Amino acid sequence: MNSFAIDGITIISCPKPNLPYNPELKERAKALRYAENLPEVLFWIQVTKRQFHGLDFDRQRVIGNYIVDFYIRQLSLVIEIDGASHIFNGDYDERREKYLISLGIKVYRITVVDVLKNMDFVLIGLENYIIEHYGIK
Repeated sequence: MNSFAIDGITIISCPKPNLPYNPELKERAKALRYAENLPEVLFWIQVTKRQFHGLDFDRQRVIGNYIVDFYIRQLSLVIEIDGASHIFNGDYDERREKYLISLGIKVYRITVVDVLKNMDFVLIGLENYIIEHYGIK
């Protein structure tokens, strides 16, 4: 089991191997990556190339029959950006989240407004979530 630290707190990696994957969604995921969704691009700029505590983020990752905004394999953590560009579709989003949780994946949600207006708040919130859910206390 690998670990790393955030603010001096040890974080335990817990990747889930062999996640289900629908290859029919590969092209759709690729198209979404190039769609230039502003909130996603702004968030991606902050986390790409292991800039956020050395974590490797996948963008528009296919898991089962779903495409998630961001996925940190090392933590089995999905990050969803919700808001104007991501209209909440109650039943669909609820089914998707239950499915991801059933695979042992955690889901962290960020609002579009926060990404657009307060990126520091977004990154601190994500740090705190990781420390709370993956940190050794």
